[in-house]
Amino acid sequence: MLKGKKILVGVTGSIAAYKAAFLVRLLVKEEAEVKVILTDAAKEFITPLTLSTLSKNPVYSEFTEGNQGEWTNHVELGLWADVMLIAPASANTIGKMANGLCDNLLLATYLSARCPVFYAPAMDLDMYCHPSVLANIDKLKSFGNQLIEAQHGELASGLIGQGRMAEPEDLVEVLKAHFSENFALKGKKVLITAGPTYEAIDPVRFIGNYSSGKMGYAIAEEAANAGADVTLVSGPTHLSLDHPKVEVVSVRSGKEMFEACDSVYSQVDISVFAAAVADYAPKSIADQKIKKQGDSMSIELGKTIDIAKALGVKKSPSQLNVGFALETNNEVVNAKGKVESKNFDLIVLNSLQDSGAGFGHDTNKISIIDKANNIQHFELKTKKEVAKDIVNAIITKI
Repeated sequence: MLKGKKILVGVTGSIAAYKAAFLVRLLVKEEAEVKVILTDAAKEFITPLTLSTLSKNPVYSEFTEGNQGEWTNHVELGLWADVMLIAPASANTIGKMANGLCDNLLLATYLSARCPVFYAPAMDLDMYCHPSVLANIDKLKSFGNQLIEAQHGELASGLIGQGRMAEPEDLVEVLKAHFSENFALKGKKVLITAGPTYEAIDPVRFIGNYSSGKMGYAIAEEAANAGADVTLVSGPTHLSLDHPKVEVVSVRSGKEMFEACDSVYSQVDISVFAAAVADYAPKSIADQKIKKQGDSMSIELGKTIDIAKALGVKKSPSQLNVGFALETNNEVVNAKGKVESKNFDLIVLNSLQDSGAGFGHDTNKISIIDKANNIQHFELKTKKEVAKDIVNAIITKI
Protein backbone atom coordinates (compact mmCIF):
# COMPACT_ATOMS: atom_id res chain seq x y z
CA MET A 1 0.00 0.00 0.00
CA LEU A 2 2.96 2.34 0.59
CA LYS A 3 4.91 1.21 -2.47
CA GLY A 4 6.22 4.24 -4.35
CA LYS A 5 4.76 6.72 -1.85
CA LYS A 6 7.01 9.67 -1.03
CA ILE A 7 7.20 10.05 2.72
CA LEU A 8 9.05 12.89 4.41
CA VAL A 9 9.94 12.03 8.01
CA GLY A 10 10.76 14.84 10.44
CA VAL A 11 12.66 13.94 13.60
CA THR A 12 12.88 16.35 16.55
CA GLY A 13 14.72 16.47 19.88
CA SER A 14 13.22 13.71 22.00
CA ILE A 15 14.54 10.49 23.49
CA ALA A 16 11.96 8.78 21.25
CA ALA A 17 14.10 9.84 18.26
CA TYR A 18 15.77 6.43 18.42
CA LYS A 19 12.47 4.95 17.17
CA ALA A 20 12.93 6.89 13.92
CA ALA A 21 15.45 4.26 12.83
CA PHE A 22 12.85 1.51 13.16
CA LEU A 23 10.21 3.69 11.49
CA VAL A 24 12.38 4.45 8.47
CA ARG A 25 13.38 0.80 8.14
CA LEU A 26 9.73 -0.30 8.16
CA LEU A 27 8.74 2.31 5.57
CA VAL A 28 11.58 1.25 3.27
CA LYS A 29 10.54 -2.40 3.66
CA GLU A 30 7.08 -1.31 2.49
CA GLU A 31 8.86 0.08 -0.62
CA ALA A 32 8.12 3.69 0.19
CA GLU A 33 10.57 6.40 -0.84
CA VAL A 34 11.75 8.05 2.36
CA LYS A 35 13.58 11.28 3.06
CA VAL A 36 14.45 12.49 6.55
CA ILE A 37 14.84 15.94 8.09
CA LEU A 38 16.59 16.17 11.47
CA THR A 39 16.56 19.13 13.80
CA ASP A 40 19.82 20.00 15.55
CA ALA A 41 18.37 18.77 18.84
CA ALA A 42 17.49 15.43 17.24
CA LYS A 43 21.15 14.84 16.38
CA GLU A 44 21.83 14.54 20.10
CA PHE A 45 19.76 11.34 20.08
CA ILE A 46 20.35 9.78 16.63
CA THR A 47 22.91 10.37 13.90
CA PRO A 48 22.26 11.47 10.32
CA LEU A 49 24.45 8.58 9.15
CA THR A 50 22.08 6.01 10.68
CA LEU A 51 19.01 7.46 9.03
CA SER A 52 20.76 8.10 5.73
CA THR A 53 21.89 4.47 5.59
CA LEU A 54 18.40 3.17 6.38
CA SER A 55 16.52 5.56 4.09
CA LYS A 56 19.03 5.26 1.22
CA ASN A 57 18.78 9.03 0.83
CA PRO A 58 20.70 12.02 2.19
CA VAL A 59 19.47 13.34 5.55
CA TYR A 60 18.68 17.04 5.69
CA SER A 61 19.19 19.33 8.67
CA GLU A 62 20.67 22.63 7.49
CA PHE A 63 19.55 25.30 5.04
CA THR A 64 22.90 24.99 3.28
CA GLU A 65 25.03 21.88 2.75
CA GLY A 66 28.64 21.30 1.75
CA ASN A 67 31.64 23.59 1.39
CA GLN A 68 30.02 25.55 -1.41
CA GLY A 69 27.04 26.50 0.71
CA GLU A 70 24.60 24.63 -1.52
CA TRP A 71 21.03 25.58 -0.62
CA THR A 72 18.69 22.89 0.68
CA ASN A 73 15.43 23.77 -1.01
CA HIS A 74 12.79 23.37 1.71
CA VAL A 75 10.04 24.36 -0.73
CA GLU A 76 11.09 21.55 -3.05
CA LEU A 77 11.11 19.06 -0.17
CA GLY A 78 7.64 20.12 0.87
CA LEU A 79 6.32 19.74 -2.67
CA TRP A 80 8.10 16.39 -3.16
CA ALA A 81 6.29 14.59 -0.35
CA ASP A 82 2.99 12.71 -0.60
CA VAL A 83 2.83 12.92 3.17
CA MET A 84 4.90 14.47 5.95
CA LEU A 85 5.24 12.61 9.25
CA ILE A 86 6.90 14.32 12.22
CA ALA A 87 7.86 11.59 14.69
CA PRO A 88 8.74 12.24 17.39
CA ALA A 89 7.17 15.69 17.65
CA SER A 90 8.51 17.46 20.74
CA ALA A 91 6.55 20.05 22.71
CA ASN A 92 8.94 22.69 21.36
CA THR A 93 8.35 21.77 17.72
CA ILE A 94 4.57 21.45 18.20
CA GLY A 95 4.52 24.94 19.70
CA LYS A 96 6.48 26.37 16.77
CA MET A 97 4.30 24.57 14.22
CA ALA A 98 1.16 25.95 15.84
CA ASN A 99 2.44 29.51 15.88
CA GLY A 100 4.20 29.75 12.52
CA LEU A 101 7.75 29.99 13.87
CA CYS A 102 10.46 29.06 11.40
CA ASP A 103 13.95 28.76 12.85
CA ASN A 104 15.08 25.46 11.31
CA LEU A 105 14.79 23.45 8.11
CA LEU A 106 12.08 21.15 9.44
CA LEU A 107 9.76 24.04 10.30
CA ALA A 108 10.45 25.82 7.01
CA THR A 109 9.55 22.62 5.16
CA TYR A 110 6.43 22.13 7.28
CA LEU A 111 5.24 25.66 6.43
CA SER A 112 5.90 24.98 2.74
CA ALA A 113 4.30 21.53 2.57
CA ARG A 114 1.10 21.11 0.59
CA CYS A 115 0.73 17.44 1.49
CA PRO A 116 -1.11 16.01 4.52
CA VAL A 117 0.91 16.36 7.73
CA PHE A 118 0.84 13.80 10.54
CA TYR A 119 2.60 14.27 13.86
CA ALA A 120 3.29 11.89 16.74
CA PRO A 121 3.99 13.70 20.04
CA ALA A 122 6.53 12.38 22.53
CA MET A 123 7.11 14.02 25.90
CA ASP A 124 6.64 13.53 29.62
CA LEU A 125 3.08 13.19 30.91
CA ASP A 126 2.97 16.57 32.68
CA MET A 127 4.19 18.30 29.53
CA TYR A 128 1.67 16.41 27.41
CA CYS A 129 -1.29 17.53 29.49
CA HIS A 130 -0.07 21.11 30.01
CA PRO A 131 -2.70 23.63 28.83
CA SER A 132 -0.26 25.31 26.44
CA VAL A 133 0.61 22.02 24.72
CA LEU A 134 -3.05 21.00 24.52
CA ALA A 135 -3.90 24.39 23.02
CA ASN A 136 -1.15 24.00 20.42
CA ILE A 137 -2.40 20.51 19.52
CA ASP A 138 -5.94 21.88 19.12
CA LYS A 139 -4.57 24.60 16.87
CA LEU A 140 -2.78 22.06 14.68
CA LYS A 141 -5.99 20.05 14.43
CA SER A 142 -7.76 23.18 13.21
CA PHE A 143 -5.10 23.42 10.48
CA GLY A 144 -6.00 19.91 9.35
CA ASN A 145 -2.80 18.32 10.69
CA GLN A 146 -3.41 14.75 11.85
CA LEU A 147 -2.53 13.92 15.47
CA ILE A 148 -1.27 10.40 16.17
CA GLU A 149 -2.02 10.23 19.88
CA ALA A 150 0.79 9.46 22.32
CA GLN A 151 0.48 6.17 24.17
CA HIS A 152 0.21 5.34 27.86
CA GLY A 153 3.18 3.59 29.48
CA GLU A 154 6.54 4.00 31.18
CA LEU A 155 8.27 7.24 30.22
CA ALA A 156 11.96 8.18 30.14
CA SER A 157 11.48 10.05 33.42
CA GLY A 158 10.42 6.83 35.11
CA LEU A 159 6.84 8.04 35.49
CA ILE A 160 3.89 6.07 34.14
CA GLY A 161 1.37 7.89 31.98
CA GLN A 162 0.52 9.20 28.54
CA GLY A 163 3.37 10.63 26.51
CA ARG A 164 5.11 7.70 24.77
CA MET A 165 5.38 8.16 21.03
CA ALA A 166 3.23 5.68 19.11
CA GLU A 167 5.25 2.65 18.07
CA PRO A 168 6.75 2.63 14.55
CA GLU A 169 4.47 -0.25 13.53
CA ASP A 170 1.43 1.83 14.53
CA LEU A 171 2.69 4.84 12.59
CA VAL A 172 3.08 2.70 9.48
CA GLU A 173 -0.49 1.42 9.89
CA VAL A 174 -1.78 4.99 10.11
CA LEU A 175 -0.03 5.86 6.84
CA LYS A 176 -1.34 2.70 5.19
CA ALA A 177 -4.86 3.64 6.19
CA HIS A 178 -4.32 7.15 4.82
CA PHE A 179 -3.22 5.87 1.43
CA SER A 180 -5.77 3.09 1.15
CA GLU A 181 -8.11 3.79 -1.76
CA ASN A 182 -10.46 0.92 -0.97
CA PHE A 183 -11.27 0.91 2.71
CA ALA A 184 -12.95 -2.41 3.45
CA LEU A 185 -15.36 -0.72 5.90
CA LYS A 186 -15.71 2.57 4.06
CA GLY A 187 -19.25 3.89 4.38
CA LYS A 188 -20.05 1.53 7.26
CA LYS A 189 -21.22 2.81 10.63
CA VAL A 190 -19.89 0.79 13.55
CA LEU A 191 -20.97 0.80 17.20
CA ILE A 192 -18.43 -0.52 19.73
CA THR A 193 -18.72 -0.79 23.50
CA ALA A 194 -15.63 -0.91 25.71
CA GLY A 195 -14.46 -0.97 29.30
CA PRO A 196 -16.28 -1.72 32.55
CA THR A 197 -19.41 -0.20 34.01
CA TYR A 198 -19.57 1.25 37.50
CA GLU A 199 -22.83 0.57 39.32
CA ALA A 200 -23.19 3.06 42.18
CA ILE A 201 -23.79 1.97 45.76
CA ASP A 202 -23.60 5.48 47.19
CA PRO A 203 -21.85 8.71 46.08
CA VAL A 204 -18.36 7.25 46.71
CA ARG A 205 -18.68 3.47 46.17
CA PHE A 206 -19.58 1.27 43.24
CA ILE A 207 -19.66 -2.29 41.95
CA GLY A 208 -17.33 -2.77 39.00
CA ASN A 209 -14.84 -5.13 37.38
CA TYR A 210 -11.25 -5.25 36.18
CA SER A 211 -11.86 -4.48 32.50
CA SER A 212 -9.32 -1.96 31.13
CA GLY A 213 -11.15 -1.24 27.86
CA LYS A 214 -8.00 -1.96 25.83
CA MET A 215 -9.66 -4.54 23.61
CA GLY A 216 -12.63 -2.36 22.67
CA TYR A 217 -10.44 0.67 22.03
CA ALA A 218 -8.11 -1.37 19.82
CA ILE A 219 -11.08 -2.67 17.78
CA ALA A 220 -12.43 0.88 17.42
CA GLU A 221 -9.11 2.15 16.09
CA GLU A 222 -8.72 -0.77 13.71
CA ALA A 223 -12.27 -0.37 12.37
CA ALA A 224 -11.68 3.35 11.84
CA ASN A 225 -8.41 2.63 10.04
CA ALA A 226 -10.44 0.34 7.75
CA GLY A 227 -12.64 3.32 6.83
CA ALA A 228 -15.59 2.91 9.19
CA ASP A 229 -17.30 5.73 11.05
CA VAL A 230 -17.12 4.51 14.64
CA THR A 231 -19.17 5.35 17.73
CA LEU A 232 -17.23 4.08 20.76
CA VAL A 233 -19.35 3.92 23.91
CA SER A 234 -16.85 3.65 26.72
CA GLY A 235 -17.19 2.90 30.40
CA PRO A 236 -14.72 4.47 32.87
CA THR A 237 -11.12 3.96 31.70
CA HIS A 238 -7.85 5.88 31.56
CA LEU A 239 -7.63 5.23 27.81
CA SER A 240 -8.13 7.87 25.13
CA LEU A 241 -8.56 7.62 21.38
CA ASP A 242 -8.12 10.64 19.13
CA HIS A 243 -9.06 9.49 15.63
CA PRO A 244 -10.95 11.60 13.08
CA LYS A 245 -13.36 8.72 12.39
CA VAL A 246 -14.07 7.80 16.03
CA GLU A 247 -16.61 9.50 18.29
CA VAL A 248 -16.11 8.54 21.93
CA VAL A 249 -19.20 8.60 24.16
CA SER A 250 -18.26 8.30 27.84
CA VAL A 251 -20.67 6.62 30.26
CA ARG A 252 -20.48 5.10 33.76
CA SER A 253 -23.34 2.70 34.40
CA GLY A 254 -24.84 -0.11 32.37
CA LYS A 255 -28.07 1.88 32.06
CA GLU A 256 -26.17 4.83 30.59
CA MET A 257 -24.33 2.51 28.21
CA PHE A 258 -27.59 0.96 27.00
CA GLU A 259 -29.18 4.36 26.42
CA ALA A 260 -26.16 5.56 24.44
CA CYS A 261 -26.14 2.40 22.32
CA ASP A 262 -29.90 2.32 21.82
CA SER A 263 -29.91 5.91 20.56
CA VAL A 264 -27.68 5.02 17.57
CA TYR A 265 -28.30 1.29 17.05
CA SER A 266 -30.88 1.65 14.29
CA GLN A 267 -28.40 3.72 12.26
CA VAL A 268 -25.37 1.39 12.45
CA ASP A 269 -24.34 -1.50 10.22
CA ILE A 270 -22.09 -3.34 12.66
CA SER A 271 -22.11 -3.55 16.46
CA VAL A 272 -19.31 -5.00 18.58
CA PHE A 273 -20.20 -5.54 22.24
CA ALA A 274 -16.76 -5.67 23.87
CA ALA A 275 -17.64 -3.94 27.16
CA ALA A 276 -17.73 -5.84 30.45
CA VAL A 277 -21.15 -4.68 31.63
CA ALA A 278 -22.13 -5.48 35.21
CA ASP A 279 -24.76 -8.23 35.40
CA TYR A 280 -26.21 -6.85 38.62
CA ALA A 281 -26.52 -3.42 40.22
CA PRO A 282 -27.76 -2.14 43.59
CA LYS A 283 -31.56 -1.84 43.58
CA SER A 284 -31.32 1.45 45.43
CA ILE A 285 -28.50 4.00 45.55
CA ALA A 286 -27.89 5.84 48.82
CA ASP A 287 -27.96 9.63 48.57
CA GLN A 288 -25.24 9.95 51.21
CA LYS A 289 -22.12 7.94 51.93
CA ILE A 290 -23.12 4.82 53.87
CA LYS A 291 -21.52 4.87 57.30
CA LYS A 292 -19.71 1.83 58.63
CA GLN A 293 -21.98 -0.06 61.03
CA GLY A 294 -21.51 -3.50 62.52
CA ASP A 295 -19.47 -6.41 61.13
CA SER A 296 -21.43 -6.98 57.96
CA MET A 297 -23.51 -5.19 55.37
CA SER A 298 -26.10 -6.36 52.86
CA ILE A 299 -26.86 -4.78 49.50
CA GLU A 300 -29.82 -5.97 47.46
CA LEU A 301 -28.90 -6.33 43.80
CA GLY A 302 -31.14 -6.39 40.77
CA LYS A 303 -30.36 -7.68 37.30
CA THR A 304 -29.17 -5.06 34.82
CA ILE A 305 -30.33 -4.86 31.24
CA ASP A 306 -28.45 -7.18 28.88
CA ILE A 307 -27.44 -4.62 26.26
CA ALA A 308 -26.41 -7.06 23.55
CA LYS A 309 -29.53 -9.18 23.99
CA ALA A 310 -31.89 -6.20 24.06
CA LEU A 311 -30.41 -4.77 20.87
CA GLY A 312 -30.20 -8.23 19.29
CA VAL A 313 -34.00 -8.35 19.42
CA LYS A 314 -34.07 -5.18 17.30
CA LYS A 315 -31.43 -6.40 14.82
CA SER A 316 -32.41 -6.20 11.18
CA PRO A 317 -31.18 -8.72 8.57
CA SER A 318 -28.74 -6.13 7.21
CA GLN A 319 -27.05 -5.58 10.57
CA LEU A 320 -24.19 -7.61 12.01
CA ASN A 321 -23.71 -8.11 15.76
CA VAL A 322 -20.49 -9.33 17.36
CA GLY A 323 -20.41 -10.41 20.99
CA PHE A 324 -17.73 -11.31 23.53
CA ALA A 325 -17.69 -14.19 25.99
CA LEU A 326 -15.21 -14.29 28.86
CA GLU A 327 -15.48 -17.76 30.35
CA THR A 328 -13.77 -19.83 33.02
CA ASN A 329 -15.28 -23.25 32.25
CA ASN A 330 -17.28 -24.96 29.48
CA GLU A 331 -16.05 -22.10 27.35
CA VAL A 332 -17.13 -23.19 23.87
CA VAL A 333 -20.54 -24.51 24.98
CA ASN A 334 -21.32 -21.29 26.86
CA ALA A 335 -20.16 -19.13 23.96
CA LYS A 336 -22.28 -21.04 21.44
CA GLY A 337 -25.29 -20.59 23.70
CA LYS A 338 -24.81 -16.83 23.65
CA VAL A 339 -24.70 -16.79 19.83
CA GLU A 340 -28.26 -18.10 19.81
CA SER A 341 -29.69 -16.30 22.82
CA LYS A 342 -28.33 -12.88 21.87
CA ASN A 343 -28.67 -13.12 18.08
CA PHE A 344 -24.94 -12.73 17.43
CA ASP A 345 -23.44 -13.33 14.01
CA LEU A 346 -20.00 -13.82 15.55
CA ILE A 347 -18.78 -14.25 19.11
CA VAL A 348 -15.24 -13.71 20.36
CA LEU A 349 -14.35 -16.20 23.09
CA ASN A 350 -11.77 -15.45 25.79
CA SER A 351 -10.87 -18.01 28.43
CA LEU A 352 -9.43 -16.98 31.76
CA GLN A 353 -7.73 -20.38 31.72
CA ASP A 354 -5.32 -19.02 29.08
CA SER A 355 -2.27 -17.21 30.47
CA GLY A 356 -2.02 -13.64 29.17
CA ALA A 357 -5.70 -13.42 28.23
CA GLY A 358 -8.60 -11.55 29.85
CA PHE A 359 -8.68 -8.33 31.84
CA GLY A 360 -5.74 -6.01 32.37
CA HIS A 361 -3.30 -7.61 29.92
CA ASP A 362 -1.83 -6.08 26.76
CA THR A 363 -2.27 -9.49 25.13
CA ASN A 364 -5.24 -11.73 24.41
CA LYS A 365 -5.94 -15.22 23.09
CA ILE A 366 -9.24 -15.65 21.31
CA SER A 367 -11.42 -17.97 19.31
CA ILE A 368 -14.11 -16.68 16.95
CA ILE A 369 -17.34 -18.68 16.54
CA ASP A 370 -20.08 -18.04 13.99
CA LYS A 371 -23.74 -19.06 13.82
CA ALA A 372 -22.86 -22.25 11.96
CA ASN A 373 -20.59 -23.23 14.88
CA ASN A 374 -17.45 -22.79 12.80
CA ILE A 375 -14.57 -22.03 15.17
CA GLN A 376 -11.36 -20.22 14.31
CA HIS A 377 -8.63 -20.36 16.94
CA PHE A 378 -5.86 -17.77 17.28
CA GLU A 379 -2.57 -17.75 19.15
CA LEU A 380 -1.74 -15.33 22.00
CA LYS A 381 -1.19 -11.90 20.45
CA THR A 382 -1.11 -8.24 21.41
CA LYS A 383 -4.57 -6.71 21.65
CA LYS A 384 -3.79 -4.53 18.62
CA GLU A 385 -3.10 -7.68 16.60
CA VAL A 386 -6.20 -9.38 18.02
CA ALA A 387 -8.25 -6.34 16.98
CA LYS A 388 -7.03 -6.82 13.40
CA ASP A 389 -8.10 -10.47 13.49
CA ILE A 390 -11.56 -9.49 14.75
CA VAL A 391 -12.01 -6.73 12.18
CA ASN A 392 -10.82 -9.06 9.42
CA ALA A 393 -13.40 -11.63 10.55
CA ILE A 394 -16.10 -8.94 10.35
CA ILE A 395 -14.94 -7.89 6.88
CA THR A 396 -15.03 -11.52 5.71
CA LYS A 397 -18.53 -11.95 7.16
CA ILE A 398 -19.99 -8.92 5.41
